[in-house]
Amino acid sequence: MITFIICILSLVAGYLIYGKIVSRKLDVDPSRQTPAYAQQDGIDYQPMSTWRVFVIQFLNIAGLGPIFGAILGAAYGPASYIWIVVGCIFMGAVHDFFAGMMSIRNGGANLSDITGRYLGRGMKHVMSVVLIFLLMAVGVSFILGPSDLLSSMTGISSQIWLLVIFAYYIVATLLPIDKIIGRIYPYMGAVLLFMALGVGVMLVVNHINGTSPMMELSPANLANWHHNPDNNILLPMLFIVVSCGAISGFHATQSPLMARCLKNEKHARPVFYGAMIAEGIVAMIWATAAMAYFGGPYELNEAMTNGVEVNGELVKLTPTIAVKMICESWLGKLGAIIAIIGVVVCPITSGDTAFRSLRLSLAELLKVDQKPVAKRLWVCLPVFAIAFFFCKVDFSSAWTFLGIANQILAAIVLWTGAAYLIKKGKSHLMCSLPASFLTYVCVSYFIVAPHAKAGLHLSPELGNMVGAAVAVVLFAFCLIKGIQVRRRGLK
Repeated sequence: MITFIICILSLVAGYLIYGKIVSRKLDVDPSRQTPAYAQQDGIDYQPMSTWRVFVIQFLNIAGLGPIFGAILGAAYGPASYIWIVVGCIFMGAVHDFFAGMMSIRNGGANLSDITGRYLGRGMKHVMSVVLIFLLMAVGVSFILGPSDLLSSMTGISSQIWLLVIFAYYIVATLLPIDKIIGRIYPYMGAVLLFMALGVGVMLVVNHINGTSPMMELSPANLANWHHNPDNNILLPMLFIVVSCGAISGFHATQSPLMARCLKNEKHARPVFYGAMIAEGIVAMIWATAAMAYFGGPYELNEAMTNGVEVNGELVKLTPTIAVKMICESWLGKLGAIIAIIGVVVCPITSGDTAFRSLRLSLAELLKVDQKPVAKRLWVCLPVFAIAFFFCKVDFSSAWTFLGIANQILAAIVLWTGAAYLIKKGKSHLMCSLPASFLTYVCVSYFIVAPHAKAGLHLSPELGNMVGAAVAVVLFAFCLIKGIQVRRRGLK
């Protein structure tokens, strides 16, 4: 329990201390007019109260990511604690904050446009491709799961639920952001927070009474606890499995949505940095709960490999089943209802905002005005037609690539943040150091991961060497550019 409490307190301290340092680095100015007022259009650029923007941002970036990712990461053991805490404070929250602030400083610009302005037109095109694929994959993946679950609960065909969810997506994507997202999503975010806090409280209670003891962090426990460590190498694969809760490129697609609704720059730290810290706390709770409930990482792996008994039947343990079992056991009937809401509603809301981001990205890429409803339809209907097609075929192969695409996007955003700071004549280490590490992780993952997980399945030694080399070269380039800019400034 000591490790758990220290990790939670560290996340809070990270917000209070490092969050202020990050905010000062970008010279947050409360007097500067935000895009919500400067470009108000009543659709996407719409001032909203800070608490609503925070909760919507939290729900947009969280969804099921910090729950499912944390449960899968718990299979590696307590090493996931370090990644969640350190990654969240120094990487993920910085990433989300810079994505939001760079959008604000550039008139609410989309992610690909921001990348183009600071990394060049070529990187803008690369970002656009990665962005479109990631948003489509997130949107489709977050349709299939809820439709299948609703079908199992109601007996109604999953295809019918698929059509219902798609109909909702079309309406939600077309309507102004304050009509559905601004009114309903804050309450959904509150449900997600309530579920996490409830599980966190019961986690402590069950540890005290000895029914679900928590594993402490120690040198011996830092080993890779995964049942198949050869195909699940701790470094780099843990850093891909646990993205939401530590750092996730998908978040950078959501920050500009809220950057267009923020009333004042002084609220950027609680909204962007703070929402990520909240997500880190959720991930910490669920990673610890998964290990404690099943008796430890070894037992969790056993359940994932050999299955668990549910209603007299032996079924494979998935994150969905794990959430349901934990909530029903620790939170009772109310917990079961909350679990269903979380597992069904949260991915739907994340999918909704993913498609909204995709519509805006394509509109800006194609130079299509989004004020007229007809032009919004012109952009979004083909998107949903393609998404529906992918739902009818086997999209699992694309989902396999989602994890690595997610972290590649995050690395590009951090390099963009470094370029932004260099242009301003400031130290870029706040962004370039985590960008270098994540670049190493992505390159190494691509080399060592099994073919089924989007890798080349080559030796870890080669992966470490190539990953480190690429990271060092890019970091050195940043150092040189930073020195050149400062010298020009002195002249």
